[in-house]
Amino acid sequence: MRTRGRPAVRVCGWVVAAALAVTFLPGAVAPARAAVTVSSPAAGPSGVAARSAAVENAATGRLLWSRGLNTERPMASITKVMTAYLVIRAGHLDRPITIPAAVTGYVRAHNASSAGLRPGDRLTARQLLDALLLPSGADAAYTLAKAYGPGLSRFVTRMNATARLLGMRRTHFSNFDGLPYPTPYSNYSTAANLLVLGRAAMLLPAFRSVVAKRSFRLAAGSGHHAYLWKNLNPLIGRYPGAIGIKPGYTGAAGQCLLFEATRHGHTVIGVTLHSPGSISSVNPADATRILNWAFSHLS
Repeated sequence: MRTRGRPAVRVCGWVVAAALAVTFLPGAVAPARAAVTVSSPAAGPSGVAARSAAVENAATGRLLWSRGLNTERPMASITKVMTAYLVIRAGHLDRPITIPAAVTGYVRAHNASSAGLRPGDRLTARQLLDALLLPSGADAAYTLAKAYGPGLSRFVTRMNATARLLGMRRTHFSNFDGLPYPTPYSNYSTAANLLVLGRAAMLLPAFRSVVAKRSFRLAAGSGHHAYLWKNLNPLIGRYPGAIGIKPGYTGAAGQCLLFEATRHGHTVIGVTLHSPGSISSVNPADATRILNWAFSHLS
């Protein structure tokens, strides 16, 4: 079952993916589990409005509950999790990167979320990861993709190749930030595939340390202005035990949230796609209900 047709052209296949493993990702990449066997109790969490959702035991990979597990849907800014994953796996996080002049026009043209990056400032890739994942900066995504592609289209090709390596067979990236272009449905995934991506990203200490922050303040320094970036994840600092991961929103995707939390020795990872809400109001109600239900069953 799909919410719309597949794109006419796939960006890459196993040939590109194999080359990526050698030339871009240092070390071996252990394929994650893309196909998930449903082993849910008959009654799941009540009141969840998301069109697709899933939650699993992060330690064992056992699926606890799902809805529309393999339905392809737009994933909005959860896309930036893959962007961060590629950058971190590539390494050289202390390399200085100059913010290109084009980011200002890019953000304005797409009415995109922004970290307020100033063209000409020089920030490290590590600092740009904070700008990418906390305020969901499309300007940071643009800057990192351009630097690590090198070039935007090459970076997107690598995103799709990496998705194949991870076993995310029902995912397609048309851009590096989750904006609805070239069409509102061209950048998509499934709840099952996004659990795979979330698990892989949370294995990286550099990723985990960013998404658990409530905010990050960068003082003005040689080559850059001062910045303050706040985490848009509505669970961080509000839901006890929340440790990540990433929210997103577009009109076609609705409210989306990839999340992970720990309680009483149990860690669960979950995702909601197309929950009700608007761009100005990130509502964690679905994720909260799912987490409460999951922890009650694990306990």
